[in-house]
Amino acid sequence: MMIKKKWAIALSLMMGALALCAGCLSTADTGKALADKPAQTLDEQVDTIVESMTLPEKVGQMVMIGIYGTDVNDDSLFMLHQYHIGNIILFDRNLESAEQTKALTDHLREQAEQKVPLFIGIDEEGGAVVRGKAFITPPPSQQEIGASGDVTKAEGWADRTAQQLKNLGINVNFAPVADLGGTRGRSYGQDPESVTKFLAAAAQGYEKNRVMYALKHFPGIGRGTVDTHLDVSTVMASREELMQNDVVPFKGIISSRSEEDYFILVGHLKYLAFDPERPASQSPAIVTDLLRKELGYDGIIITDDLNMGAVAKYSSPRERGIQSVKAGVDMIMMCHEYSYATDAYLGILEAVENGEISQQRIDESVKRIVKAKLLHQGKE
Repeated sequence: MMIKKKWAIALSLMMGALALCAGCLSTADTGKALADKPAQTLDEQVDTIVESMTLPEKVGQMVMIGIYGTDVNDDSLFMLHQYHIGNIILFDRNLESAEQTKALTDHLREQAEQKVPLFIGIDEEGGAVVRGKAFITPPPSQQEIGASGDVTKAEGWADRTAQQLKNLGINVNFAPVADLGGTRGRSYGQDPESVTKFLAAAAQGYEKNRVMYALKHFPGIGRGTVDTHLDVSTVMASREELMQNDVVPFKGIISSRSEEDYFILVGHLKYLAFDPERPASQSPAIVTDLLRKELGYDGIIITDDLNMGAVAKYSSPRERGIQSVKAGVDMIMMCHEYSYATDAYLGILEAVENGEISQQRIDESVKRIVKAKLLHQGKE
């Protein structure tokens, strides 16, 4: 009996060892299969993330808001969590020092709890439009840089500004201005070819630091006679004149730079030659037909602040948000008042739910936004 018991134990151990080896082989085969499986392409990663998002999360990616305070608080966290707002623009009201600003951007990212990083932007054009002057070196105006005739100055200042913004946790600058002959020194000049060269140089400075930039204000507001912060301005120029002048700088960058590296910001002027009824930010003829189809731009399109008088005087926040998305923009900007941003967000959400805006239209925009965020996260 003792001998039989010993043989039984030996046989059991042998069978266990064989099973273990089989398991090892199975695990090895599985590991090899996983190793052999090709990694997802960037577009596949984007698709996977967007498919995992709920509709409220998607709409949140299409809204950029201004916040109040010098650190995250209950109000800003509510916007990030309740409405999944994916993009923030900072103003002087948010900026006290370099250390405080870096803490603010860190806290926003840490507490956003979203599937892709936040875009955190600022208006640091130079000249009359600068933020945080106590600790961000103010660039000269674009007019001053353009008048020098030296395009390397445009690249040098963009490089320097981008480095400072990046160190503060800011990854989008709403500059450079691509308008011809802009007021308050906000343009490199009047000549479209010259302005294009300065824009291309500035683009290199931002791209070197992996900071996104924004060409503004499409299709060019240099001809405007009324401040769009106050009311609408109507441009009477012919289509031929606009295409041969104002649109040229935008077209030059579109044809020469990677569209994932920059935004195009659409202004609120009316251009009778393109659309006699709607301001640019809400015009399918300008956003989709001209910018998307004719010029071939497939990057992120964002509106100028939808609280500006040129549009705010004539429609509600909900209507402005809906009309901008229907026109073809990817992101709306609401710089002031949480209530207005909330109304615009809810308006877009409800327009999708009731079929006024298609799910496909939303997905197109969110994929552009997610792709740009993945390309720029963690890059040195």
